[in-house]
Amino acid sequence: MRLYVGNLNYRTSEDELASMFGEYGQVESAVIISDRETGRSKGFGFVEFSSDDDARKAVEEMNGKEVEGRPLKVNEARPREDRGGGGGGGRRY
Repeated sequence: MRLYVGNLNYRTSEDELASMFGEYGQVESAVIISDRETGRSKGFGFVEFSSDDDARKAVEEMNGKEVEGRPLKVNEARPREDRGGGGGGGRRY
């Protein structure tokens, strides 16, 4: 199960995120989303557990928990939407 983790401190690393959630079970991956242009964290990420039960326990324990002065928002991640992408351009001169 994949979890969304929001309201992260911008300095939180992927290793710290994995460690934070590793208390609840086997973390398959932990990713922090960053801005393409600046490389700066967007303040949210995703944690994937090998066990759905472990993931649910992590949601119960971590949602609303204050970490580095910020209450985390943790819930099951929604499937990624296909937002089309590409295409751009279309400028006329």
